[in-house]
Order: sequence, then C-alpha cells, then structure tokens
Amino acid sequence: MELTRRDALAALGAAGVAVGGGAGMYLASRESDDAPAGTADATETSGDDGPTGDDGPIGEAELDVLVAAAEVFYPSEVEGVEGFVASFVRGRATDRPDHAREQADAVAALDDYARNWYEAGFADLDLGTRDEALRAMSVDAVEADPAGEDDQRVRYYVRNELLFALYASPTGGELVGLENPQGHPGGTASYQRGPES
Repeated sequence: MELTRRDALAALGAAGVAVGGGAGMYLASRESDDAPAGTADATETSGDDGPTGDDGPIGEAELDVLVAAAEVFYPSEVEGVEGFVASFVRGRATDRPDHAREQADAVAALDDYARNWYEAGFADLDLGTRDEALRAMSVDAVEADPAGEDDQRVRYYVRNELLFALYASPTGGELVGLENPQGHPGGTASYQRGPES
C-alpha cells in the first residue's frame, strides 16, 4: 500500500492542522494529488509559502531518524514511508512550531541513546537493531508523557505521533479496517452493508 500526499493531508487534518491554511497550502503547492507523499523538494520555495532551506527544529537529520523509526513501527507492506513522514512532520511543524521543537528534542534523545549504546546514529542502524534499541529504551512499554523522561518523550513524540499519522490516513486506516476516519460518517452505504467475511 502506497502512502500519498492525500494520506498526509488527511492525517494532518485529523491532527487538527488547518490543511486549508499554511501547512496544507504549502503541501498542496509542492505536489500533485496522487504523487507519493513528500516527492517534491521541500527546500526550494521562497516567499511566505514554505521553508527556504531552513526546516526549523525539524531538519533533514531529524527527519532521517523519524523515517527510520517509522520503518520499525509501520507494517512492511506500507510503501512511501519517507515522503509520508516528511510531509506529515513538516506540515505539523509549520502549524505548530513549539510542538516541532519538543519533537526535535525527543528525536535527539533517541539518536543520543543509539550513539551511546550502539555507537551509531539511530538512522544508521539496520532495521533489527533499531527495533532492539527502541525496545531497550522501553518505548514499547513506558507511558507516554510529553514532559517526562527521554523514553516517555520518545514514545509520545516519535512512536505515538508516527502511528497516529499512519492510522489517521485513509491508506493506514485500511490496514486495520478503519475505512472511514473518525468524524467522517462515510455516507449511507457505509452502515447499510454487512460485514466483510
């Protein structure tokens, strides 16, 4: 299943980002509707409609770590992860810069943990070692807390954020049988048909 720009916009909308506003217009100006998410170069805009090479607190290094984490968390049949994560994270950062700074701090904590224990940046580790590092950090078990310890912040700003983005998107929702996002009734056909066997 391929994640597209529409998936990123739907996930941003579910996150409360005004997709018709700055973040949505920025993404819409950069890509066509059915292109895989994030395929346009996000660093070449000028004026007030997007970044000009300075991604703020979420730069390429932070995106690399987030994409590497998404590859651990997302099912293997999902394609277009890099572009989807970049579109979602940049769109959210445009709308909520304070959130982006906190997320960048959590990403730095994850990367520092990997460097201390595995002597390489998180994004440079192979998939199995990344999964091992996240489990060793207890990201799979600890309670998420945006103001907590490093492992709690990584769960909140990295794991939960990435999983929310995936499953709030139409493509991600299909993976778990959520064809209609929350708040979208899906029309009369949605509730009139029987369950699929």
